[in-house]
Amino acid sequence: MWIRFGEPRRFGVPVPEARLRFEAGQRERGGGPGRRLLVVEGEPAFELSFWCGTCPLLFRRFETAKQTLSLEGVQERLTGTLADPGDGGVIEEFGALLPQGDYLPMLLRVEPRLVIPGREGDYFSGEQVATWGIDQFWGLPEYPHTPYYRTFETAVDASAHLYEFVVPMVPPTWNKRERVEEYVTLMAGEAVPTAVAVSTLDVCEPAAGLGHDHSRHWGLTHFLLDGHHKLEAAATAGRPVQLLSLLALAEGLAGAEDCARLPALRAQARSSRATGT
Repeated sequence: MWIRFGEPRRFGVPVPEARLRFEAGQRERGGGPGRRLLVVEGEPAFELSFWCGTCPLLFRRFETAKQTLSLEGVQERLTGTLADPGDGGVIEEFGALLPQGDYLPMLLRVEPRLVIPGREGDYFSGEQVATWGIDQFWGLPEYPHTPYYRTFETAVDASAHLYEFVVPMVPPTWNKRERVEEYVTLMAGEAVPTAVAVSTLDVCEPAAGLGHDHSRHWGLTHFLLDGHHKLEAAATAGRPVQLLSLLALAEGLAGAEDCARLPALRAQARSSRATGT
């Protein structure tokens, strides 16, 4: 779980020019806030956790999420291992896709596990149901409408737990098989290629009386900009991959103090693993 954190940086382009941006959906009847949305090329791509912070954690793919945001000019640099979040100008390249704001660059080494909603290891039908119960209207767990990857989790404190997800913009079934196999072969030779994501941190806690495991869920969600074939290859081969995460500090349901704790939480988990505690 090798990690390097950069200093918070301000970058991006004016919101109307950004190919990816965060938006609020239309207001509900009665004037309440609309849904939180991740928008790609002007189309809603994902619905995110609701503003209130007491609703369950969520990333739900829309039918209009149909494309990735890979950049041809950096592919050679990302085939290998970056030494630092700011290495090779990758942040500047991808920053030109994002809305202007403050971001925390994180360079992580993760071992992804592909999860299919409703099957073994699914957060939404497992840990989330234990805390919130099933949806009271549908009588079912939340459903993200996409396979996703789980990579890391750790206790935050006695009443909170961090869960980390890597969410592809398009499902792995859309990946080109030959490209996935190329990366499987590359990783067999100990190579650790790099993927890139824009990320949010949501801290959600249910109202009293729901579920049997009342706790706060910290959801660190990485939306893949580049690296869809790499993540599937790593999950297939059981190999690590690097992830350059650009954490949008103002776009999650977490305060600045929560985001600032992420380096210590990862270091603590890494130390515990090393000592076997």
